[in-house]
Amino acid sequence: MCQQRDSKGMSARARRDGIMDITGVDDPNEPPRQPVTALNTVDHSPEENAEANVEFLEKRGFLISS
Repeated sequence: MCQQRDSKGMSARARRDGIMDITGVDDPNEPPRQPVTALNTVDHSPEENAEANVEFLEKRGFLISS
Protein backbone atom coordinates (compact mmCIF):
# COMPACT_ATOMS: atom_id res chain seq x y z
CA MET A 1 0.00 0.00 0.00
CA CYS A 2 2.85 2.41 0.81
CA GLN A 3 4.33 1.96 -2.65
CA GLN A 4 0.93 2.55 -4.28
CA ARG A 5 0.61 5.84 -2.37
CA ASP A 6 4.19 6.95 -3.07
CA SER A 7 3.41 10.23 -4.82
CA LYS A 8 7.09 11.26 -4.87
CA GLY A 9 8.26 8.04 -6.50
CA MET A 10 10.80 7.26 -3.78
CA SER A 11 10.18 3.49 -3.92
CA ALA A 12 10.79 3.34 -7.67
CA ARG A 13 13.83 5.61 -7.34
CA ALA A 14 15.23 3.46 -4.51
CA ARG A 15 14.89 0.33 -6.63
CA ARG A 16 16.36 2.02 -9.72
CA ASP A 17 19.24 3.88 -8.04
CA GLY A 18 19.96 1.51 -5.18
CA ILE A 19 19.01 3.97 -2.42
CA MET A 20 19.22 2.23 0.95
CA ASP A 21 16.96 2.19 4.01
CA ILE A 22 13.64 2.84 2.27
CA THR A 23 10.76 1.23 4.16
CA GLY A 24 9.10 -1.43 2.04
CA VAL A 25 12.03 -1.65 -0.38
CA ASP A 26 15.09 -2.86 1.53
CA ASP A 27 14.00 -1.90 5.05
CA PRO A 28 11.13 -4.01 6.37
CA ASN A 29 7.97 -2.32 7.58
CA GLU A 30 7.47 -4.13 10.86
CA PRO A 31 4.19 -3.62 12.67
CA PRO A 32 4.47 -2.59 16.33
CA ARG A 33 4.30 -5.43 18.84
CA GLN A 34 1.71 -3.75 21.05
CA PRO A 35 0.14 -0.79 19.26
CA VAL A 36 -1.73 1.66 21.43
CA THR A 37 -4.01 2.59 18.56
CA ALA A 38 -4.39 1.83 14.87
CA LEU A 39 -5.88 3.68 11.93
CA ASN A 40 -7.51 2.16 8.90
CA THR A 41 -6.16 4.29 6.06
CA VAL A 42 -7.80 2.18 3.36
CA ASP A 43 -11.44 2.44 4.43
CA HIS A 44 -11.35 5.82 6.18
CA SER A 45 -10.46 9.29 4.91
CA PRO A 46 -7.62 11.37 6.37
CA GLU A 47 -10.27 13.58 8.01
CA GLU A 48 -11.95 10.58 9.66
CA ASN A 49 -8.60 9.31 10.93
CA ALA A 50 -7.65 12.77 12.22
CA GLU A 51 -10.93 12.88 14.14
CA ALA A 52 -10.27 9.39 15.55
CA ASN A 53 -6.79 10.54 16.66
CA VAL A 54 -8.18 13.62 18.40
CA GLU A 55 -10.83 11.53 20.18
CA PHE A 56 -8.18 9.04 21.28
CA LEU A 57 -5.93 11.81 22.63
CA GLU A 58 -8.86 13.46 24.44
CA LYS A 59 -9.85 10.18 26.08
CA ARG A 60 -6.25 9.67 27.24
CA GLY A 61 -6.07 13.20 28.66
CA PHE A 62 -3.48 14.52 26.22
CA LEU A 63 -5.94 17.03 24.74
CA ILE A 64 -8.69 18.97 26.44
CA SER A 65 -11.82 19.40 24.34
CA SER A 66 -13.25 22.88 24.23
